[in-house]
Amino acid sequence: MQRYFIDEPFNGQERAIISGTDFHHITRVMRMKQGDTLYVVFESGEAGTGVIEGIRESSVEIRVAEWEAKVKELPVHVTIASGLPKGDKWEWVIQKGTELGASQFVPFIAARSVVKWEEKKASKKLERWKKIAKEAAEQSHRQRIPEVSQPLSFKQLLTFRDSFDYTAVAYEEAAKNGEKSGLARMLASAEPGSRILFVFGPEGGFAELETEQLKSHGFDLVGLGPRILRTETAPLYVLSAVSYHFELMR
Repeated sequence: MQRYFIDEPFNGQERAIISGTDFHHITRVMRMKQGDTLYVVFESGEAGTGVIEGIRESSVEIRVAEWEAKVKELPVHVTIASGLPKGDKWEWVIQKGTELGASQFVPFIAARSVVKWEEKKASKKLERWKKIAKEAAEQSHRQRIPEVSQPLSFKQLLTFRDSFDYTAVAYEEAAKNGEKSGLARMLASAEPGSRILFVFGPEGGFAELETEQLKSHGFDLVGLGPRILRTETAPLYVLSAVSYHFELMR
């Protein structure tokens, strides 16, 4: 059954209005009619099965028939910060990372980033990234749409960490040197509700100065096993580890 996110807070109401592109999808693509059912999710996470009570010229009125009791979000807030990769790799990370439960995606410009960020294209790119996150959240039956941000500078990334309880950098050299317990220790000490920031370098990895700055600002450099992972693979590895630790082991 199709899932739709409603851009309004939940205040105890049992009815909602869907308009815009979702209205088009309901009426033109899915060809739903009065009495058909779908899932609705309010922006604060409350979700349930809705029944179409009326179709107007540009909106659909929904009545929530049954609330969803099961929590489908990760118990911890995970932000994925990645050196902006080339091609469609970042879009892949957003799509699959949303399916795996990430709460936020933040690209940044690193010294070895191949991609050059063009401000004149920024709004369209950000709009596309948010659309990918929304569609992936619908497909995977999330109860929240992850936030997606414009790229930060590396300097901004260093101070961005201040709002998190735990911060870790997936560092290739740490893995090569046999570091394999940092991620496990972090997850073991984190509690439900913790805010965790994971940072991943671009295709060329981090420059030596960047690594030193990350360490001096309190980031933990951790390995992700003996194999070298691509920049678009490493975030999915970490999210899978988080899900295993907090959802399958408890």
